[in-house]
Amino acid sequence: MDVQIEPSWKAVLKNEFTRPYFLEIVTLLKTERSAGKVIYPPGQLIFNAFNQTPFGRVSVVIIGQDPYHNPGQAHGLSFSVQEGIKPPPSLVNIFKEIQQDLDITMPPLHGNLTHWAKQGVLLLNAILTVLANEPASHAKTGWMNFTDAVISKISDEKKGVVFLLWGKFAQEKQVLIDETKHFILKAAHPSPFSADKGFYGCKHFSKANQLLTQQGLPPIDWQLPML
Repeated sequence: MDVQIEPSWKAVLKNEFTRPYFLEIVTLLKTERSAGKVIYPPGQLIFNAFNQTPFGRVSVVIIGQDPYHNPGQAHGLSFSVQEGIKPPPSLVNIFKEIQQDLDITMPPLHGNLTHWAKQGVLLLNAILTVLANEPASHAKTGWMNFTDAVISKISDEKKGVVFLLWGKFAQEKQVLIDETKHFILKAAHPSPFSADKGFYGCKHFSKANQLLTQQGLPPIDWQLPML
């Protein structure tokens, strides 16, 4: 299959694109679109996280669950929304923690995290598509086989990557990561239901930068540009 994905990822993941589960994903998406169903993110943005952050640039990984399911939100980066869309509650809480941790001001009106992705933060959802207004509707497709392979490839072929695992779902991915080569920071999920149970005060953003600079790598500029 000629999957439209950034070349370095296409090379790293080439074996996945011919596996039965991946062909089943493609068939499902085509069938649902033919039936008039709306799928988020739009087709050209399904692999946006990979296109914005080539394999060689990955230094931090933030794992989300599945895309936002309301119009205009999802654009292929976990926790991120397109410009012009009000930041959802979990992202608002992420911004609050950044402000406390780093003593910087985050923009109140936009939540597009492309600025992070371009610096090497892989904003990876475990499930890459969703039906409009139906959260977790593609959870039982093969997407998690694919993204588990992504995490395993990063673990196997890179070193010194900082994984930010927020909440139980993301923390279940810990088994895929070689902790002798990489760094894992865990905290509660930034959702309003759990942010005050261990996300606030986790200081993951300063800690991630400390781990990067210790390796001689550039820290992440977590400050988003004001629009």
